[in-house]
Amino acid sequence: MEFMPLFASLIWLLAGVGVFIVGMNFMGEALEKSASSGMKRLLERISNNRFSGVGIGAGVTAIIQSSSATSVMVIGLVNAGVMTLMQATPIIMGANIGTTVTGILVALKNDYFNMAMYLLAFAGVMMGFFKKEKIKIAGSLCSGLGLIFVGLNIMSSEQAFGNPLVENLFTEIFKKIDFPLLLILVGVIFTALIQSSSAATGVVITMVGTGVLPLELALFIILGANIGTCVTALLASVGANANSKRVALIHFTFNTIGTAFFAAIIWIFKDPVVNLLVSVFPGEDPMSLQMRVSLFHVIFNVTTTGLLLPFVKQLVSYSCKAIKDKAEETEALSLKYVDDRLLTTPPVALMQVKKEIDYMLTLVEENTCLAFASIDTGTTEYSEQVRNNEEIIDFTNGALTQFLIKLTSVVEESDETIIGSYFHVLNDLERIGDHAENFHEIGIEMRAKGIAFSENAQGGITSMREKIMEMFAISKNVFETMNKDELSGLTVLEETVDGMKKEFIASHFARLAEGNCSADVSPYYSSLIAGLERVADHLVNVGFSILNPTGSDRVKP
Repeated sequence: MEFMPLFASLIWLLAGVGVFIVGMNFMGEALEKSASSGMKRLLERISNNRFSGVGIGAGVTAIIQSSSATSVMVIGLVNAGVMTLMQATPIIMGANIGTTVTGILVALKNDYFNMAMYLLAFAGVMMGFFKKEKIKIAGSLCSGLGLIFVGLNIMSSEQAFGNPLVENLFTEIFKKIDFPLLLILVGVIFTALIQSSSAATGVVITMVGTGVLPLELALFIILGANIGTCVTALLASVGANANSKRVALIHFTFNTIGTAFFAAIIWIFKDPVVNLLVSVFPGEDPMSLQMRVSLFHVIFNVTTTGLLLPFVKQLVSYSCKAIKDKAEETEALSLKYVDDRLLTTPPVALMQVKKEIDYMLTLVEENTCLAFASIDTGTTEYSEQVRNNEEIIDFTNGALTQFLIKLTSVVEESDETIIGSYFHVLNDLERIGDHAENFHEIGIEMRAKGIAFSENAQGGITSMREKIMEMFAISKNVFETMNKDELSGLTVLEETVDGMKKEFIASHFARLAEGNCSADVSPYYSSLIAGLERVADHLVNVGFSILNPTGSDRVKP
């Protein structure tokens, strides 16, 4: 056997695998962008219903064309505390079903189909020169789908698997490893190396179609590929909390049980299984050979899910016993809804960022209410809660800002303006939190000095506070629902607060001049009135962020 021709053929083979994976990535990213709103709606319907969980997992994986990416995303959601183990497990099961779509596409290829895909790839590249974002995304989808088949045809060409030298080489290799457990191990290692069970399945289907790999051996490699795909999730769980590690363990356990079950059946009943697949797709043409492998891949994942879905509770219980909680995990500050693992799915990450900001807004509102209570009573009863909330607010501002910087580099252009608005909202909320902390300290200091606001001064402060709380409710609702109709009311309230500030400051100095107000109270009163007016400004900025993502012409700094 000549070395150089064989080496050249192997290079062709690797090139085909590379083009195939690039095509998959192009198509997956384009599908993710074009269907981001649909994926968001799917994830927002997460419930404890096992069947809907399987559907969500299959749907999301069909969109992003990667069960590994779905698994990593689920680990991120579990790590952020958004999803429970009971909700995550059916989604992981469904992801295995969704990943079979690629195998079906691969098996469908023939000469006419290939020509159409080549043209589609060329059209997709041309569409990339358009300025409109939607056309570019459609172009990426077309070129990605076309490149998948370009890669497959490179692999099946005479220069690669079609070369007799390569065929003889693989024939000799598979003669030596013609043992089920070794074949499963080959599938595990190959999939772990390329980090994609879809790509591994595509290579195996192509090898069967070219006659390099017998069907009875290919089935075991496909089984191994389903275990190999768990490696990505296992790596993603490193450094995550206990629940995230449990998701990875459940994923691994689920696929291992399914592989063991099917391996035993095929090992014992190899001929009947092969004959069954052949009877469904008779003929020796490449498409028939390939569809047998694709059909087996679908049967494996659907059957395994059907068998293990009733035992979700037992899988969760097993994972909890295998991986114990650590007490220190609950002590460290962390984001509530966001995790770096979500960066693999930017639409989901953006959705979770909004939830995190909603949570931050709730804490800011709570601290403002507690500060008002401290002004009324002067008690230190709320000091610890205010301090803890402020610590979380400051941490969220810093950590979420860093996350948004990372997210900016992976989102589509249309989402960059949303991220820009989030940066400004975070800044506004952090400033309101600082004002609330200052209000709280004013109440405590005044009580410690034995001074209090006059009845007139207290009446003015109370009326301003009521307007501020109305603005909190509107700003929060506008930000959460994107309801622009309430923005005019927000503006009216802000103008009212501005007028109150001028009126109350003037009245205060008049009282001082008449001797009806203590000079000791003056700094606290002025600081409080000015602070309340600034809080109103920041709340307007939060509400109007949905119209003004760039941050220009904001109400006040």
